[in-house]
Amino acid sequence: MFSQEEYLKALEYAAVAHGEQKTPKGLPYIVHITSVAMEVINACEQSKLEKEKANLAISCALLHDVIEDTNITYDDLYVDFSEAIANGVESLSKDKSLSSKQEQMKRSIEMLLEQPYEVQMVKLADRITNLSTPPKHWDNDKKKAYLKEASFILSCLKNSNIYLSSRLEEKIENYKKYCD
Repeated sequence: MFSQEEYLKALEYAAVAHGEQKTPKGLPYIVHITSVAMEVINACEQSKLEKEKANLAISCALLHDVIEDTNITYDDLYVDFSEAIANGVESLSKDKSLSSKQEQMKRSIEMLLEQPYEVQMVKLADRITNLSTPPKHWDNDKKKAYLKEASFILSCLKNSNIYLSSRLEEKIENYKKYCD
């Protein structure tokens, strides 16, 4: 299982950090965060992950966007949580100083491959959650690029969790219907 106390600490921290942010569908951002965490919790249970590993995966799932999308820093997470969580969340964050999305994705994957499987799982869960109906303003090229990116993520991180890899494969297949 996992620690409910650690879950609540990370959830409340993420909720405060993300504040009034919204998803592309206009929902409070915490809906995205908890959806990613739900995928990770389910995978932890399916995989019978030991408590310490599950706590790392779930905490990183709840906090995965705080460095990228809020004022929270690596140092904040290091102090407020742990080095392992700070390292995990940092590896899940895009380096916006890199000029292209391709460079950002490549660097993120390189960093994730240096992390334990529990952190890599979060990237799979995040993409599973994001592969729903694309925003209406996306053109076909954007949808195809997003699908290609999902396939790249899967090819690089598929060994981190069999259950999440299978879920992402299904989501990729289902998402193809949105591409011409």
